[in-house]
Amino acid sequence: MKEILDDLDRWRAGGKRVALARVVDVEGSGPRLPGAAMAVNEDGEVAGSVSGGCVEGAVVTEALAILAGEAEPRIVTFGYSDDEAFAVGLTCGGTIHLFIEPLDW
Repeated sequence: MKEILDDLDRWRAGGKRVALARVVDVEGSGPRLPGAAMAVNEDGEVAGSVSGGCVEGAVVTEALAILAGEAEPRIVTFGYSDDEAFAVGLTCGGTIHLFIEPLDW
C-alpha cells in the first residue's frame, strides 16, 4: 500500500475519483500476497500491483466499472482455471481474491 501513496495524494489533489483493489486471499501459489494493493483513477491511470502484471488489465476494467456505477464494490476471483486469468497470464497455479471498491477520500 505504501508504494501507491504518492499517486493517491496526487490524484486526490487533482480531484480524481479512485478505485482501490486489494488482495484479500490467495489459494495455492499466487503472484502477490494478501495486502498487495492497486489503485485505478477515473482516467484509467494505475498505481501499484495486485498480480505482478498478469491480471492487472482485467482489474482495471472492473475498477472502472465500479467508478462508473456499473458495478458494486465486490470480491473478484482469478484462478488458474479461469479462462480470462489464463489468457492474461495467471499461470502460477493458484487463485487470487481481490476486493475492489471506490476510495472514499
